[in-house]
Amino acid sequence: MNQLQALLAPVLSLASLTDHLQAIVTVLSVVNPAICGLLLAQVEATKTQPKPLADATRAALVILAILVFVALFGMRLLQLFGVSLNAFLVAGGGVLAWMGFSMLSGQNATSSSAEPATVAEASLAPVILFAASPGTITAVISIAVSHTPSAFPITALVAVSIATLIAWLAMWLFARFGASKGNGFGRDMVTRLMGLIVLAMGVQFALTGFTSFTAGG
Repeated sequence: MNQLQALLAPVLSLASLTDHLQAIVTVLSVVNPAICGLLLAQVEATKTQPKPLADATRAALVILAILVFVALFGMRLLQLFGVSLNAFLVAGGGVLAWMGFSMLSGQNATSSSAEPATVAEASLAPVILFAASPGTITAVISIAVSHTPSAFPITALVAVSIATLIAWLAMWLFARFGASKGNGFGRDMVTRLMGLIVLAMGVQFALTGFTSFTAGG
């Protein structure tokens, strides 16, 4: 009983509740459940037999597993390879910007004709890569380092769990009610708009990391 109280004390204190709320908002902003939902709706619209609930659940579980692992071991891995958070943010922002540019130029929406089974297997990758992007990973690592009173990153894990739950709900709702095959023009416009947002996020992450890195942060 004493061990349970000691574990829950950091979670239930007023200061910790404020930390949890700030961390949840931060992770939600970088995971961006709305865009995750639109991406999954785009994926479901290209399938002959859409499975919104199954695909949303599978994507959410993979995202949760990645972010929980990052919260627990991310900083140690970066230190093991001698990589700073700022350098990781610059490189990761570049990858995210490249993904956004591919979506903006329409390369994402033109590969749905051949090998439908292979496409169905690989189609969740853009959703997962966006939700668990380098920016998200950096944010989770930063929260785990700065808001952890003990060796166990409770605040980061709470934020990751709630953000993933909201993302799962958004993905299922968007995919369930938005996965229509009839409006190809609308899907293409939404994809390009999302690509612009992803591109801007990647540039933002890279510039932030580069500025901090050159400033010696």
